[in-house]
Amino acid sequence: MEPISLRTPLALLLISLGAIAATWWWLATPITLARAPIDPAAKLQCVSYAPFRGVQTPLQSTDRIPAEQIAQDLAQLAEITDCVRTYSIDNGLDQVPGLAEKAGLKVIQGIWLGSDRLKNLAQISTVVGLTKQYPDAITAVVVGNEVLLRGEMTTSDLAALIRSVKSQVSVPVTYADVWEYWLRNREIYDAVDFVTIHILPYWEDIPIRAKYAAAHVDTIRKQVAVAFPGKEILIGETGWPSEGRMRAGALPSRTNQARVVSEILAMAKQEGFRVNLIEAYDQPWKRRLEGTVGGYWGLFDSVQRALKYPPGEAISNYPLWKWQMGGGMALAVLVFGAGWLTLRRRPWTPRRSAWVGVAISAISAGILLGVAADKMFYESYGAGGWLTWAALLAAGVLSPLFCANALMSGRALPTFLELLGPGDYKTRSAMSILLGLVLVVTALLAAETALGFVFDPRYRDFPFASLTMAVVPFSVLTLLNRPQQGPRPIAEAVFAGLLTASALYMGVNEGPDNWQSLWTAAIYFLLALTLWQARVVRTPR
Repeated sequence: MEPISLRTPLALLLISLGAIAATWWWLATPITLARAPIDPAAKLQCVSYAPFRGVQTPLQSTDRIPAEQIAQDLAQLAEITDCVRTYSIDNGLDQVPGLAEKAGLKVIQGIWLGSDRLKNLAQISTVVGLTKQYPDAITAVVVGNEVLLRGEMTTSDLAALIRSVKSQVSVPVTYADVWEYWLRNREIYDAVDFVTIHILPYWEDIPIRAKYAAAHVDTIRKQVAVAFPGKEILIGETGWPSEGRMRAGALPSRTNQARVVSEILAMAKQEGFRVNLIEAYDQPWKRRLEGTVGGYWGLFDSVQRALKYPPGEAISNYPLWKWQMGGGMALAVLVFGAGWLTLRRRPWTPRRSAWVGVAISAISAGILLGVAADKMFYESYGAGGWLTWAALLAAGVLSPLFCANALMSGRALPTFLELLGPGDYKTRSAMSILLGLVLVVTALLAAETALGFVFDPRYRDFPFASLTMAVVPFSVLTLLNRPQQGPRPIAEAVFAGLLTASALYMGVNEGPDNWQSLWTAAIYFLLALTLWQARVVRTPR
């Protein structure tokens, strides 16, 4: 027993710790850019600005941002840019021009238009007054933002409002929308002084990879310039998200955001066109409309108001990687410890494959713990979101621990009948009950998220990290300790069918370039296969 109980697990533990350390060293490798995203020697031309923090939101009309909060933001932004773009005068944003003038900033002032004609006229009246009150601050007026995209106004009504504003102000007037809607509504071109287009490679109908984003922006800008000769083309919105789900091959990340911003700014300087980045600060409220990815387009984070890419510092997707690596190693040690403690209480000679199964569980959980915790922090929104992600992460941590105990005890993965069925099937083992509860939580959350990707997938995040932590130990346990006889339980078969169908749909719907989707679908299928192999065994009394 000695060679198996001590030398083999010790060697596998060292291999596991080495694999975790090597993977995290690779994941955290910083990138080097030819141009810093934020260059202290060259201020940005302009950035979109919204002042909302925490639970503040423009979706609540009674929220009014205090002047002191806006002044703090503008003083910070004045260190990196010469201009801010706003979108409305609601929620206290009418204070921006006056505060920007004190901070030495110019303002591209927005008028928010919608389907409410009276509110449109009130917005226009207020902005016209602001242009006269702060002529040295407001350099242009944007009459409407993506109102044609939202379908809230006709082209003729919009053109009439643009001409009305032009007749009342002395600064240039424009309209802002995604580039396709400019090409579809060319009559707006005659009404504006310059053309403001939005080019967001991540949100294109065919998403663009980060490495091609800058070239895509330049190609679209030149295409629009050919369609609308004689007037300046301002890129009113462009950028890249730092967190959130993949769309095809477009991956939100800190390094990709830094790369895209850097390359677009370098191109703008080289070719001499104006660009406004979206956006100054992360906006948590946008997650309600666009999912996680909507809240992470900022150059500054929303909580600490700290620059994501301080000049001279390395840019990594995991700046806290040493802590994440350490946490993963500690979890791997605990998983092996659970196996050792089981043998001390029930001494027998385990198969070598049992320790290999423990090692596989420890490696997968140890590598992905930091990723799963990172995703939980950034992707949890609201009480329901935090509860879901926390429960899935807890299942991912407990599954390898309880499965290590089961592997060393020679027990199989419990079925749902052993937890919820009649007395002849229920188990009396406390460890089996705990393991079964973790399995139930994992299966329910997997089914809920899988159905979400079928019926409402656009803004959903992929739970690949936590789900993998939980499912891999289950599958290893089923492979090594599965009962060979007995009927297949109906509940597990239903879950297996649902997960398989969802995984197949995801693979087709999300496409072959989305590795987050493919990974998640593969784990759904692995869980389905694990549940399909379950067998019912009556408990002798």
